[in-house]
Amino acid sequence: MKTPAAAQPRPFSLSRRHFLRGVGACVALPFFEAGLPSLLRAAAATPGVPLGATPGGLPVRMAFVTLPNGMHQGNWWPVADAPEFTLGQTMAPLTALKSSLQVVGGLNHENATAGNDGGGDHARANATFLTGARARKTDSADIHLGVSIDQAVAQRVGHLTRFSSLELSCETERRSGACDTGYSCAYQYNVSWQSATTPMAYESNPRLVFERLFGAGSPAERQQNFAQLQAAQQSVLDVVMDDARSLGRQLGRRDQQKLDEYLTSVRDLERRIQHMESFGPLPDPQIDAPAGVPADYGEHMDLMFDLLTLAFQTDSTRIATLILAADGTNRAFPQIGVPEGHHFCSHHQGKQELIDKVALIDRYYMEHFARFLTKLQQTKDADGRSILDNSMIVYGCGNADGNRHTHENLPILLAGGGGGSLNPGRYTKMGGQPATNLFLSMADRMGATDLERLGDSTGRLAGI
Repeated sequence: MKTPAAAQPRPFSLSRRHFLRGVGACVALPFFEAGLPSLLRAAAATPGVPLGATPGGLPVRMAFVTLPNGMHQGNWWPVADAPEFTLGQTMAPLTALKSSLQVVGGLNHENATAGNDGGGDHARANATFLTGARARKTDSADIHLGVSIDQAVAQRVGHLTRFSSLELSCETERRSGACDTGYSCAYQYNVSWQSATTPMAYESNPRLVFERLFGAGSPAERQQNFAQLQAAQQSVLDVVMDDARSLGRQLGRRDQQKLDEYLTSVRDLERRIQHMESFGPLPDPQIDAPAGVPADYGEHMDLMFDLLTLAFQTDSTRIATLILAADGTNRAFPQIGVPEGHHFCSHHQGKQELIDKVALIDRYYMEHFARFLTKLQQTKDADGRSILDNSMIVYGCGNADGNRHTHENLPILLAGGGGGSLNPGRYTKMGGQPATNLFLSMADRMGATDLERLGDSTGRLAGI
């Protein structure tokens, strides 16, 4: 039976509907089936994949999540080879996602080793992780490193989105001057580098990230608009709901459901941020705060992960970095029974009590990362696959064994399907290649095929 014309959704132009708009606010939209140009639909049936896109023409996303102080190696690595590998203690929270993961062993960062530079492994590890370059040992203004993989790709394809890249951190401390054994704090607190001398400024305040994604106008105008919204106790979504209702009437049933789910997730995130802000500023005791003890670190991580999910879902950016904590952090974890600092525990010298505490910390980080990947898996793209299927998410750090400060066989996890270009569900061993070879292979899948080298790279990584 033919559907009455009145019940059929009216066609609309995606180019005119990237945003819902209201006075002083705009909300970016996810991809809808109805908005996919016919050219992209046809691409799914055509041999070859557009650079930086899925076979259906949707964008591939790339993110790097970094954490501090290495891993306890015995708990990190799977206990058997592919294809029947079993995740170890640290990665057990990812069991339900195993088919979307590649555990990549045998990747090194030679330029993070001491060489002739002596101490400073934490600063070197953080600086080298996404650059593959050796940090000049200085605690003055003459810092020198190299371009990081996220920025190398952003310089080539970042113009395709509102934000060429997104730099996030759960590290609220911002230090300058000297940090680790003669190394500048710029090395220890930044992983994203625009040039050899310029790190990218990160944002650790969820409210400011939210405003950046959903505010309208200049930074000063966004601040004024959100101040007005807060004074009126009004949600961003309340301001744009007339536009949302109008759009909803033009969408098919599945797209209407996707719009409802998306707006619900934005509302939930907004409420969580407002709840966190409702307690007001913390009292100032006029002394330095204890290192790394925020009010609720787990909630902070979850908020930043959720903001990153929305940024990918709305194609606000396709490239992101998220620092969970700077390498060398001595953050304590009393919420999981570890009152001692992470750095202290990582130098366990074989003491089982401290090894067990490092295992708890590693597992805690992984639980929050698993929540993030699960959300990406549950969030559908316009081609029916998940955002995770169309993404490449690296989780790892530039230190391997935190006890000995080693930088070979790094703990690196690659999640996602890369838009169908990756072969997940495996544990692969790369035999001592530079980690930058993996990053070059990811750059190819983002469409940045002209990137010939990165740091100490020797070629592309085959077999991922």
